[in-house]
Amino acid sequence: MTQEKGEKSINLTVKVWRQEGPVVKGRLETYEARNISTNMSFLEMLDVINEELTLEGKEPIAFDHDCREGICGMCGAMVNGRAHGPEKGTTLCQLHMRHFSDRDTVVIEPWRSRAFKLVRDLVVDRSAFDKIIQAGGYISVNTGGSPDGNAILVPQEAAEKAMDAAACIGCGACVASCPNASAMLFVGAKVSQFALLPQGKPEAEKRALAMVREMDDLRFGNCTNERECEAACPKEISITNIARLNREFLKASFF
Repeated sequence: MTQEKGEKSINLTVKVWRQEGPVVKGRLETYEARNISTNMSFLEMLDVINEELTLEGKEPIAFDHDCREGICGMCGAMVNGRAHGPEKGTTLCQLHMRHFSDRDTVVIEPWRSRAFKLVRDLVVDRSAFDKIIQAGGYISVNTGGSPDGNAILVPQEAAEKAMDAAACIGCGACVASCPNASAMLFVGAKVSQFALLPQGKPEAEKRALAMVREMDDLRFGNCTNERECEAACPKEISITNIARLNREFLKASFF
């Protein structure tokens, strides 16, 4: 790879979790990443390692990725024990190598959770989130022509809070960072984006009960207010959404 004038490069020792399948014993393998441009993203650094492994006839590192723009929620791994790496409010694909120093040792591991089954290397099955959404993360509407945008009035404050909650990309960093592997921040964000809007009121009770029930059935842990989820979230989703989820659940349980 050619280096542009004035561009800095670093050399890293990279320890990556390698595991051929969910029932195979995994291990950390060490690679030397040399002449890594500080302008690269973290995933581009992994691409460079994989290119070298491929040229050597070795199996490349499997990791999740798609948009590489911090939108899709596909990427994610523990970097030196922190979900998505050291930068706050940043997905793994948005993390740049300028945040590391020459001769650093970087340890990369997959999300660890009973509900997120490991597939291979850094790839985990996060379909548990999809099942929670299927349980109640939707509203029922009549199909047909698009309604007028001003047909249902929404207070600005409620709209802004709903949009903040809807920013969740479902990457799973909250679960991976929580000592209990709780999905409460994810579920709280998904419940909040509907609970705050009039369109979500008719099914509010059913939604809260169904999504929490599904979360428990999938064996996610419970929230003990450690706030690691909020600290690790690349979209900086607030734990106030967990409080709203608790209120919605209690209302649905007793009324």
